[in-house]
Amino acid sequence: MNALVLLAIAVAGVALLLVAVIKFKIPAFLALLVVSVGVALVAGIPLPDIIKTVTEGMGGTLGSVAILVGLGAMLGKMIEISGGAQSLAGKFTQLLGPRRVIAALTAAAFLLAIPVFFDVGFIILLPIIYGFSKAAGVNPIKIGLPVGAIMLAIHVVVPPHPGVVGGAGILKADIGWTTIFGLLICIPVGVLGYFVAKKLNRREYGMLSATAEQFRLFGTGKSEVEQGSPAGTSKTSVLTAVKTAPSPSMIITLIVLPILMIMVGTVGAVILPKDSFASQLAAFVGAPLIALLTALGLAYYFLGIRRGWSSQHTGEVMDSALAPTAIVILVTGAGGVFGKVLTVSGIGKALAEGLQSAGLPVILMAFILAAILRASQGSATVAIITTAGLLAATVADGGYSPVQTALILVSIGFGAFGLSHVNDSGFWIVTRYLGLTVSDGLKTWTVLTTVLGVAGFLLTFVAWILVGGLGI
Repeated sequence: MNALVLLAIAVAGVALLLVAVIKFKIPAFLALLVVSVGVALVAGIPLPDIIKTVTEGMGGTLGSVAILVGLGAMLGKMIEISGGAQSLAGKFTQLLGPRRVIAALTAAAFLLAIPVFFDVGFIILLPIIYGFSKAAGVNPIKIGLPVGAIMLAIHVVVPPHPGVVGGAGILKADIGWTTIFGLLICIPVGVLGYFVAKKLNRREYGMLSATAEQFRLFGTGKSEVEQGSPAGTSKTSVLTAVKTAPSPSMIITLIVLPILMIMVGTVGAVILPKDSFASQLAAFVGAPLIALLTALGLAYYFLGIRRGWSSQHTGEVMDSALAPTAIVILVTGAGGVFGKVLTVSGIGKALAEGLQSAGLPVILMAFILAAILRASQGSATVAIITTAGLLAATVADGGYSPVQTALILVSIGFGAFGLSHVNDSGFWIVTRYLGLTVSDGLKTWTVLTTVLGVAGFLLTFVAWILVGGLGI
């Protein structure tokens, strides 16, 4: 089939997907599957091969995604219910001093966001944001904006979050290198977010009446923020956990340990002799599965059993993380199906040839495609997975090194970072809890995420140039 026809089919498929999700509110999982089958039929994939392609696309993606996302969600839930988030935030505030509360909470949010999904993490920190805002006599937006921004940055570029893990599976990107570059680039992005938010906050924003009342009641024992509990847990369990919160050093250890283990595997593959026992051991220790299992095992004991939880209660806390995660996993798997169809149909190859003729670097195209999809349908995860599928053939045929492939994936993540607006659930979480109108949310949260997304890409592009110059 002609390359232009294949590209037209891809554009039509993506457009149909966006219309289904945005206009008709069809669940992303169902829309992705239906559009994938439709694209396969129109692109001429033989009928007997369509079901096989769908199955392989789902299985190939979920094989790498389901375990990591599930384990990461369980670890995050243990930290959440044990009161570890509050403990961590309090320690950073103590170290940096009350005058640096915003910087302290932003630093704490950086660590907390690694195992905890963005929306959950933001809601966990909300009582702390409210508490410090009331103590300082300031609008919670002054603290909430930079905290939310760094948490979203981590969410789109650092494993074990579903979008980046799913993208890694499609592009065959190394999780270790992705983690290293994602974290390193998020540090300056977080610092920039602090100053950009500070500049945006120079003007005063009114607070929605419902949020203003909630904020007024905070600390009186009547606040929804204080009395509400995360989904899947009882109020009693949350309150009990907070009273006996684990130490900040324990929470930091549980978050940093799997990162260090993954880095051991990544560095070991570079510096250790191939096929040696040391290399094999480093690869085993550094496998994301082993790293997360180790951290979760420690959390089971130190956050649960050792602190007086029964085995049954600890298990229930972990299990409660899996139900909401199932939707994320299935959507990610369906995105993998779409990517597989694009590859098998030859659309990916046609796109690769089009990119080469246009002269655009693949890393720039990765950012642009992800940004367009993010702005169009709202979900960063769907944007990352779909972009990875569109570029899978380009990356596979480009002869890129593991480091370069990881940077392409990070570029996709930062493309999916910006342009958060009314079709993004995260936009409503931030604006609702900070009391922003839609207009003010667009002037603050949307601007902040877009600036940081572009900044993250530019830093990634600099790393791309350096890596190319060094021949890594």
